[in-house]
Amino acid sequence: MSLSTHESTTKPTIVLVHGAFADSSSWNDVIVSLRNDGYPVIAAANPLRGLQADADYLRTVLDSVAGPIVIAGHSYGGSVMSQAADGHPQVKALVYVASFILEEGESTGELAAKFPGGELGPALNPVTLPSPDGQEVSDLYIQQDRFREVFAADVPEDVTALMAVTQRPIVGDALEEKATRAAWKNIPSWNLVTLADLAVPAESQRFMGERAGSRNVEVDASHAVSVSKPEAVARLIDEAARATTR
Repeated sequence: MSLSTHESTTKPTIVLVHGAFADSSSWNDVIVSLRNDGYPVIAAANPLRGLQADADYLRTVLDSVAGPIVIAGHSYGGSVMSQAADGHPQVKALVYVASFILEEGESTGELAAKFPGGELGPALNPVTLPSPDGQEVSDLYIQQDRFREVFAADVPEDVTALMAVTQRPIVGDALEEKATRAAWKNIPSWNLVTLADLAVPAESQRFMGERAGSRNVEVDASHAVSVSKPEAVARLIDEAARATTR
């Protein structure tokens, strides 16, 4: 096989970026579908410590991949991937999944509050902890008894019970940190809008996707769409990969 033939038939690596209150296992069923279709997959462990710090970490993951990359980000993971992927020569497509698509100068928290319908804020519990510089910061958790209602209403109760216990907190300041880059301005993007989302309202997702010129696809799902409708998520990632790497 010649190098050119090998390059034309090799599939891109799919890099998955989870958001707040989740971890990489939230992509498990999506990963199974993508791997069955022959895609190499990396599910990055988003630190959830700050927008730029998280983007710097993700950038090192991207730099470690040989060949073309398609990134999918869920929720706050979309904020991180927009920051990290800007100017990266190997990133060929961005897939936003119930996600934030920030413009430069905007914060995740700002976009979360832009349209009515979000119920996540009142369900959060802050836990104060010291930071390295001696200042107090707050980790945010979803109240366990409200987790399914606001985050994963279409996921079976036994699964959401485990998700609530194992959720990864995010530093509150990360949601207020403003984006300085917007990779979607130069990289083609796809946007999966979740119609039953109480964390990031569908109206907000549509607004951000339309502003970015993304291909918007809507699905009847909660915010935890990668768990409840993994086939829809994998299908859109596959579409993006096929469209941008053939």
